[in-house]
Amino acid sequence: MEQNKEQIATWRSFLLLYKFALDEMNTKLEILNEEFEFSHQHNPIEHIKSRLKEPTSIIGKLQRKGLAITTEEAAKHIQDIAGVRIICSFVSDIYKILNMISSQDDINVLKVKDYLKNPKSNGYQSLHLLVEIPVFLTNRTEYIKVEIQIRTIAMDFWASLEHKIYYKYDKEVPESLTNELKEAAEIAHYLDMKMKRIHDEMMMYKVKDKLNEIRIIV
Repeated sequence: MEQNKEQIATWRSFLLLYKFALDEMNTKLEILNEEFEFSHQHNPIEHIKSRLKEPTSIIGKLQRKGLAITTEEAAKHIQDIAGVRIICSFVSDIYKILNMISSQDDINVLKVKDYLKNPKSNGYQSLHLLVEIPVFLTNRTEYIKVEIQIRTIAMDFWASLEHKIYYKYDKEVPESLTNELKEAAEIAHYLDMKMKRIHDEMMMYKVKDKLNEIRIIV
């Protein structure tokens, strides 16, 4: 019984670090978004979702990997214990956010997977980052990994639907639905490109209006 209590306390303490890392990351992203909006009259982040992996999910993943059920093994081998999903309006915003995150002195970008330039075979598109951020405690500093996914509204809608379908069919999705999903991914990509062109055109008009205002003042 005492051993079980100790194990529970160890896992709670372990996951608390990842919860703090999510808090740090969310606060940083909100500040960067607000500062960017002030400077450029445009906020690249529509909204942010974050999640902490459940202990049962972590343990299950360790078991599937044939690893010991310890917090040390979890920290070393499981990269997505803490996850943040950033939803943007436009594809160009995704790379703006990547640059904003990469330029932070206290964020170490460990890995980048660009599924926009190289979509998965099923049509999935997103930008994945694995970062390490410091969590400042009363008596020490811990460096915690956080997985970040950055995608547009259209990409997020598609990914959410794809996840539900794969869950419903227990990953054995009929080929007809797989083809439909891939076609839907292409449509989502077309929509993203269309919205980007509209946004770029709108920004051009804003620049022209400002130039006209300057001419009038002069």
